[in-house]
Amino acid sequence: MTTRAEARYRIEAPNSQPRAVKVIALDAASELVVKRLAQLRWNRATFLTASAFAGTPARGGPFSVPGWLSDLAGRTKDLIDEIASADLVVMIATAGENAQAGSLIGEACMARRVMTTGLVLGTAAASDEALSKTLGQLRPYSVMLVAGGDEEYIENMLVALRA
Repeated sequence: MTTRAEARYRIEAPNSQPRAVKVIALDAASELVVKRLAQLRWNRATFLTASAFAGTPARGGPFSVPGWLSDLAGRTKDLIDEIASADLVVMIATAGENAQAGSLIGEACMARRVMTTGLVLGTAAASDEALSKTLGQLRPYSVMLVAGGDEEYIENMLVALRA
């Protein structure tokens, strides 16, 4: 029970819009999971991949942020535009795989003040060293970092995040 004075601060109306969530696969294994998850029904979730561009350009080589992401149909997307239209960015990586793509995404999210979440797949089968490597790559760029187990766990997390 709250007092009348406390009750005046309560917001009675629900949020006017569901959040816009960008779900980004960071490696080939997580891309397969993201593609399957994209087939389910979601509120305002957009599914993307960065796995094809996870490598960094050669020293002095050109690097293009606008062509860095792609949707699941293979069309390139502008990273900055995608983040600008997001309330939350969820990066999905597989334990033991290269998750360095999360650094560029995370830095762009920090610049735009967009919240980030990192979800790591395959933790049960991965060695402690492999899991630590992936967690270490995502930790600096994730407000919340979850070492999940399987695809069902990732789906439940996306539902909990209102994707």
